[in-house]
Amino acid sequence: MTAFSLEPERLAWCAELRALAAERLRPLAEKGEPGRVNRPLLTELGTLGLLSRLFTSGALDLCLMRESLAHACTEAETALALQGLGAHPVHAHGTAAQRARWLPGVSDGGVVAAFALSEPGAGSDAAALSLAAEPYGGAARAATPRRAAPPDESPPGASRRGGVPDARSAGPGEGGPAGEAAASGPPSSLAAEPDGSSGWRLTGEKCWISNAPEADFYTVFARTTPGAGARGVTAFLVPADRPGLTGAALDMLSPHPIGALRLDAVPVTADDVLGEVDRGFRVAMDTLNLFRPSVGAFAVGMAQAALDATLAHTARRDAFGGKLKDLQSVAHQVAEMALRTESARLMVYAAATAYDEGADGVPRRAAMAKLLATETAQYVVDRAVQLHGARALQRGHLLEHLYREVRAPRVYEGASEVQRGIIAKELYRNLEDR
Repeated sequence: MTAFSLEPERLAWCAELRALAAERLRPLAEKGEPGRVNRPLLTELGTLGLLSRLFTSGALDLCLMRESLAHACTEAETALALQGLGAHPVHAHGTAAQRARWLPGVSDGGVVAAFALSEPGAGSDAAALSLAAEPYGGAARAATPRRAAPPDESPPGASRRGGVPDARSAGPGEGGPAGEAAASGPPSSLAAEPDGSSGWRLTGEKCWISNAPEADFYTVFARTTPGAGARGVTAFLVPADRPGLTGAALDMLSPHPIGALRLDAVPVTADDVLGEVDRGFRVAMDTLNLFRPSVGAFAVGMAQAALDATLAHTARRDAFGGKLKDLQSVAHQVAEMALRTESARLMVYAAATAYDEGADGVPRRAAMAKLLATETAQYVVDRAVQLHGARALQRGHLLEHLYREVRAPRVYEGASEVQRGIIAKELYRNLEDR
């Protein structure tokens, strides 16, 4: 199951992706306005066929795409990942009509998707979501799921690829440069309230949402059954032009399209439900179990870029009568950087392969991959800055860019502390099952 090496065809594909990112995507990224959705970049990703691959690739190929793009152009990597995160619930849980309406535009880069889970007071505690979904009336409240529950009636939050994450340790979050807070917070305010007989009204706020407020549609998670924890959350597909939906951009450490949304009695109907009523937590976890290892792949791509830059710099930089690489203290640091990067890469590939093969323990493996890779990337980039010296702190230097980019992945889609909680809980659950 563990991918210790890649086939020659996949290695060649990764090299091609790195070249495309450098030659065709990076120039478009550099022309983009910081903090805004770069639609020309998305269009080019669509033209190259990379966005459509989001819906045909397994977890390992998704990791290879993100790692390869991140090595040469983090903006392109992030744009691709956000399209996948926002649209995957539609691809995996949407109706035929929903998929036909939205996915072709996502694939060609003309439609921008967003994953709206985080709330101001419920960062990594998905079970505490309370954006209210109040039904239009009794018919909506009594609506039956459009799809039957699996025969084994797995608890909410159970991945269809294996494992049963706990609601309060799962730590779902956004897939972009900002996202989930580290610890479980108090319930927040997004609620789904009944409205007549045809649907719900969504009232509350979402925060740290990648691609907001410029996305064309949002996968929004709202509470349809108060007090039901993970069992009372429903996923809705909400077009951006729905009345009552407004948003504002947020100014982040690394400028990316991140925003807050306000929903003031936004109308949704049964036709907007993704998956089943009150089973939206499953939609969230299915998405995050796929994307968490690929967040690790993004981190590995940045770590590799920092390592490559450090190798080149220390090999040519004159210091103390020789080259920097001749200093044992420098050489040992570079060796440590390489060791950690390769270890993280193997963990990411193993977690992605487990997902693709439907192996047991996917939530634990995904958490381990994201945790190790993002913490490793932080270490490697920091060491690279130190070995480059002051030049790496200049605006516009590759490492100055990576230093800002590498911080957020340790927070979004479940912070490092949340990942440790998932790992520990799964380990003890396995012990009890013996």
